[in-house]
Amino acid sequence: MALDDRKGVWKSGDGKGRRTTKGRQLEDGAWAEVQALLGEGPRRRDLLIEYLHRIQDKFGHLSAAHLRALAEELRLSQAEVYEVASFYAHFDVVREGETPPPALTICVCDSLSCELAGAQALKSALEQGTDPTQVRILRAPCMGRCDTAPVVELGHHHIDHATPESVLAAVAAGDTHAHVPAYEALDAYRTAGGYATLADLRATRNADAEFERVQQTLLDAGLRGLGGAGFPSGRKWGFVRAEPGPRYLAVNGDEGEPGTFKDRYYLERTPHLFLEGMLIAAWAVEAERCFIYMRDEYPAVLDILATEIAALEAADLIKPGYVELRRGAGAYICGEESAMIESIEGKRGLPRHRPPFVAQVGIFNRPTLVNNVETLLWVTRILREGPEILNTVELNGRKGLRSYSVSGRVKNPGVHLLPAGSTITDIIAAAGGMLDGHTFKAYQPGGPSSGLLPASMHDVPLDFDTLQPHGTFIGSAAVVVLSDHDRARDAALNMLRFFEDESCGQCTPCRVGCEKAVKLMQADTWDQPLLTELCTAMSDASICGLGQAAPNPIRLTMKHFADEI
Repeated sequence: MALDDRKGVWKSGDGKGRRTTKGRQLEDGAWAEVQALLGEGPRRRDLLIEYLHRIQDKFGHLSAAHLRALAEELRLSQAEVYEVASFYAHFDVVREGETPPPALTICVCDSLSCELAGAQALKSALEQGTDPTQVRILRAPCMGRCDTAPVVELGHHHIDHATPESVLAAVAAGDTHAHVPAYEALDAYRTAGGYATLADLRATRNADAEFERVQQTLLDAGLRGLGGAGFPSGRKWGFVRAEPGPRYLAVNGDEGEPGTFKDRYYLERTPHLFLEGMLIAAWAVEAERCFIYMRDEYPAVLDILATEIAALEAADLIKPGYVELRRGAGAYICGEESAMIESIEGKRGLPRHRPPFVAQVGIFNRPTLVNNVETLLWVTRILREGPEILNTVELNGRKGLRSYSVSGRVKNPGVHLLPAGSTITDIIAAAGGMLDGHTFKAYQPGGPSSGLLPASMHDVPLDFDTLQPHGTFIGSAAVVVLSDHDRARDAALNMLRFFEDESCGQCTPCRVGCEKAVKLMQADTWDQPLLTELCTAMSDASICGLGQAAPNPIRLTMKHFADEI
């Protein structure tokens, strides 16, 4: 065969040759829309998630054309943009030829407190009462409003104590925007003496000596991290300050542990008590910038913080851009500090292997102080009122105060500030007692990660270090109370379904283990030897705390509620 008769890779018939590069083509219209949404500022890789939010907010989904345009604008590969967009639950990625979701989405919370309050029946009623071509009904994990269960999110509007009638009325009225509650704004806070402590610290001439005084005050108060880890706050500050600069501060506001809503409670009332504590912590570690990572399920809080950060800039209390507010996108795993830092950098929220720890290698590979919202709120109060505000409160051999998020079968669910040594009996009493017709049966002491304890263990102080001997921990102090109307095995299954949904998928023990556990727990009789073996593998081999703690509901249910399984 003659050389000219062969058709090689680059030889084709007239009019059949490739006129474009391989892959998805850039559409001018979509590109112009993305450029308009991003504005005139610099294109930053770490703001990828925020850019995705802008597209989702504007169009109700992320089309393939817009993802292609965003990749072009940021000079990223399409694969990199897609893997981030598809990782987070709040982004709706729509490929070519797929039908975009309806303009209106109703999310029904199905975490434990809402399920106890009838979330499944509510979801079924809404599905029957709406047109699926016009309204999308989705189950959703905890929205941080367990005290008003069941809860529905309509757009960005949360409907507390939701009923089919109240939800459909909001749909008819087009009420889809966040309702911002009344709160203490900057002027009122400063009138009452706010930011005086920060001003005094900034004016000190001997910063090192003043830092040592502040650090000792926090240690004397006994303040520990209130996001769940419980590490002494003053000591953590010292570790970060000892690292070479530049240093950053990150606030973990991704309060995703089901049953937890204390941070939202405080931020919707006294945001500057937290903000001053954050700026004091930033002063302590000489942070060049602060990042507040707030969950997307808190739209009212995001509105409040954006408004008050702008007010701080206008009052010259901070420089413009010194505090960056970042919103999550529906990933519980980002409550783990290294996964949160990955998300702040605009990536998938995959936990990092440690060491190195984030105090050494954090945001943009720089030393980073990570604190919880409530921890920083207490920083302000301790430095203003003295360490006695905590260390003089004592109960059952424990010192300090704790904000317990209480929900479930109690008359007055909500945030209850009680002595740290309080037992479940004390907490139920503070919450008004059990609902009429309900007898106390079991409780979740610190979110689903802590599992379930029986009512017979009613005299254990719920604090750091007191629950570990019983195979559990206080965590974020998310207390859910169960009664004789509930089954412990159903509650445990609800918890494992949550972990199955929220596993980031990075490690096999957690990803496969949670899925396998859910299947085994659905059986009429649990295969306890196999579940025990599975729990051991998950807790020993998972990368982060999600997989390590996910077996707790299984273990404690088998131990304390064997008659149900």
